[in-house]
Amino acid sequence: MFGCLFVCLVVCVHGDSLTVLQAPEFVSFQKGDWPISGEKIPDLVALTMGFSVQEDLSWPGLQAGPLFQRPRANVLVVVRGVDSLALPQSVASYPLENPVPFTLDSVAETVHSLFAEDTPIVLQLAPSEERLYMLGKANAVFEDLPVTLQQIRARLSQDGSVLPSLPLNSLSRNAEADLLFLSEVQVLHDITALLQRHRHLAKDHSPDLYSLELSGLEELSRLYGQDSPQYRDATAILASVLQKFGEELYNLYGSSAVVEVVTVKTFEAPLTRKSRSILQSVQISNPGSPYNLAYQYNFNYAVVFNIVLWLMIGLALAIIAISYNLWNMDPGYDSIIYRMTNQKIRMD
Repeated sequence: MFGCLFVCLVVCVHGDSLTVLQAPEFVSFQKGDWPISGEKIPDLVALTMGFSVQEDLSWPGLQAGPLFQRPRANVLVVVRGVDSLALPQSVASYPLENPVPFTLDSVAETVHSLFAEDTPIVLQLAPSEERLYMLGKANAVFEDLPVTLQQIRARLSQDGSVLPSLPLNSLSRNAEADLLFLSEVQVLHDITALLQRHRHLAKDHSPDLYSLELSGLEELSRLYGQDSPQYRDATAILASVLQKFGEELYNLYGSSAVVEVVTVKTFEAPLTRKSRSILQSVQISNPGSPYNLAYQYNFNYAVVFNIVLWLMIGLALAIIAISYNLWNMDPGYDSIIYRMTNQKIRMD
């Protein structure tokens, strides 16, 4: 299942490369050729959203940002079956090594646990495999989103279809592989259309997460070959659609979103996923104890921590200054008690 967690950060991973399409100014991506492993992509997404990770990400491409600013949404699009996409504009691009399958389940669980009361949007979608997972407000917003291939193909013939606006050229509306690719393009269009009708969801303080996997190009490559006109036309269409998709989401979230696209020709190992609900209880890690309790995290923790920290530092400096002045005080001149005592002694 793929998770759409609304935090708008736009990053594109092309085959053996990771390209950041859109990112707010406070999420600092440095331009360079630093490779990043595919298994570290979830950690990268978590860090861009301001979450902690189990292991430090020793990767110079992402710099530490402001403590109290985080993007409102993160959108990760995985494109299978292509080495690279000719995206007109991007923030930065990095080589991708060890392209193993990965998921954003850990990030989705973090969002759900920290912002359960605020019901953020978490959407995970893979049209080709008819996988859909929604959580929070996504259940209401995307309930009409076509999921099965039959529903998506029917959507292509309805009002609002993307077919009239696409330069199909060699692509056919009747071939199965072509329809799969066009169906994925339709899903991208419908997601932005639904968000535009529910703009208020992009203005709350809880982050949103999107995770999408597109494999239409992989089917076209397998059927026609990478040198075929169908594959070349589909690649050009997808690059244009993804660029527009990232820009629209970035604007909907008020320039506070990260959008990521991962292009991978083939994964090195098949992805095995457990089908379970994100709300499912976690198994007890300590068999000797009937409880598996953790502290209840509050998103105001960072604010309270800073208030207490700087208040204690201020009090410590005040005590040091007072102690220093008392130690160097001349009782005969600086203390009214000693001054009055000396006058009384002289009068006697």
